[in-house]
Amino acid sequence: MSLPVGLPAVADSDLLGQVARILTQAIVQGRLPPGSKVVEAGIARELGVSRAPVREAARLLEKQGLLVAKPRRGFFVRKLEIRNIDEIYDLRLCIERHAGVLAARNAFDPDRLVTDVIPEVRGTAYDGATIRHLLDMRAGIAFDEDYLATSGPIVAYRKAVNWNPLAPGETPTDLRSFYRELTKSSGPHGGPFNYVSPNTDLLGWVIERATGQRYVDVMSELLWRPLGAARSAYITVDRLGAPRCAGGVCTTVRDLARVGLLLVQGGARGSTPIVPERWIDDIAHHGDPAAWAAGNGSEFFPGLPLRYRSKWYVQDGAAPVLFGFGIHGQFLIVDRQREIVIAKVSSQALPIDVDRIAVMMLAVAAIIEFLAHL
Repeated sequence: MSLPVGLPAVADSDLLGQVARILTQAIVQGRLPPGSKVVEAGIARELGVSRAPVREAARLLEKQGLLVAKPRRGFFVRKLEIRNIDEIYDLRLCIERHAGVLAARNAFDPDRLVTDVIPEVRGTAYDGATIRHLLDMRAGIAFDEDYLATSGPIVAYRKAVNWNPLAPGETPTDLRSFYRELTKSSGPHGGPFNYVSPNTDLLGWVIERATGQRYVDVMSELLWRPLGAARSAYITVDRLGAPRCAGGVCTTVRDLARVGLLLVQGGARGSTPIVPERWIDDIAHHGDPAAWAAGNGSEFFPGLPLRYRSKWYVQDGAAPVLFGFGIHGQFLIVDRQREIVIAKVSSQALPIDVDRIAVMMLAVAAIIEFLAHL
């Protein structure tokens, strides 16, 4: 008979994800100490679920390095050995300041298969896609990113994320169930740049699954508060609470600019590191120009030497300019070498207006050139 470890009951939605998050929290908080056995029957009883989701969650946490499986004995919380001093130090930081981030480290190996972290998307077009493919928008997913469409997958997607209203009598859907509809491939993963908004929402799901925390809590603790944001940000969610990471974040212009300033400062605020500088350097120096040129984004920036890396557009030149771009005229421009950040929000009539984009990019170049010579 197992002793209870104080686990809450779970709801029916995203059962595997909830069980995995609860077990992760129990591990990092010490309620499931190193070396202890994960007693499936006892945990299932506490959570009010069958043993199947507990077993699947244990297999997931084994892949993330939190549990070890012993033949014919079950799953045990991994023990840390003294020689792994860096790992012990990092785990202490995770428990004290960023609970669950140790699990995220393994999950965010860019070469890791998405389906290893989110097995719910197995059997879809995401089979064989890696986290890097999502980051660089090079997953071969058939999805027409037509913001003016009145029917098709993008409209079903918008209804799933609670952005478009349902028609009378239409059955409510949700974001994470929507992925089961994405079964068609546009080509091999790792091919041309292929902008697909659900890729970014899927990354948000990866973050939640890896850390055992809500996306908003992770972002608040690891990014928003440390960078010194003056105001709270918020994010839209679907009817079950899944975040719309692809375009649902709302913030002030000044706080958006602070994100750009973080890149200028090498990922730190003062002496406090927030984002690894090597990650920012990787954005500045990598990304495949040929994949960009062959993809579905180059038509909006004709004639510009661009790349795309880890959710950032990169314009090559004497100094690479990193920028974020959103529909209806949103921009965040970062020139790290000249230490210039430009944040712009708009409410342009068209989602993508190529003429206005061209004017914006010319204006950016002129502003940077002017400020660089002050």
